[in-house]
Amino acid sequence: MRKPGRLPHDAPPAAGVLRLLLIGPDAAKIEACRQLLAGCGLRIHPLRYWLWKRLTLGAALLAVAIGYAALSRPYLALYLSPYAFMATGGGAGLLLLADRTVLEAIRRQRTGRIVKEIYTISRQLLYYNGSRLNLHAKLERCLPFSRGIRKDFAQLLNEWYYDPAAAIGAFRLRLGTDEAYSFAETLDSIRRHEHESYYDLLRQRIGDYKDRIELAKESRKETASYLLFLLAGIPILNTFRLFIYPWVQEGQKLFQTLN
Repeated sequence: MRKPGRLPHDAPPAAGVLRLLLIGPDAAKIEACRQLLAGCGLRIHPLRYWLWKRLTLGAALLAVAIGYAALSRPYLALYLSPYAFMATGGGAGLLLLADRTVLEAIRRQRTGRIVKEIYTISRQLLYYNGSRLNLHAKLERCLPFSRGIRKDFAQLLNEWYYDPAAAIGAFRLRLGTDEAYSFAETLDSIRRHEHESYYDLLRQRIGDYKDRIELAKESRKETASYLLFLLAGIPILNTFRLFIYPWVQEGQKLFQTLN
């Protein structure tokens, strides 16, 4: 069985393979990539991720080259469409080159879901304040209120008997978001002290989570308003092109004739 705090694929690939693909061990970049991948729910070592990215990018470029060569030699593409090779390889290559943007979008969406669930769990945990139940029993009663993080939350409860501190740390690493870090720190404080004042800290966290949820709602409303504004501009531009622009052209021709 895996000990708490140990995540799968934590081990980096062989150093010789990394040197062959010109991947350097930059500690700052590795840590930034680790946080980004953890925020997306990808439990893989950054060096291993970069290795597979380089290999996949090379395969995409090879597909583009085969498709281009198959325009004059169809047997290279096994008599399939060369344009399909080039389109697939080019699309995959562009996606890999813009992987950071894609991962950031995935992390924002995942963070929004996690904040909502942690907010619900925290409110339910606050409901049991004053109960004689221990923290583990209270968290077990909060489990039905989780959905997307239920697997990680259930693993936290299962690893609790082995080592509560390590189980909370592993839960924090598995989720990999700032809200998960604050929630884990609050749980650890309540576990170590189990005092009324630490439930006040939980109340503050609940207020922070609520503010972030409201901020995310406002951001989505602004994005939707901007998209609607762009969509509303399409009929206006089409009206200008069909009805007004011909009159503008006729006016220009008239002025040129007069000159």
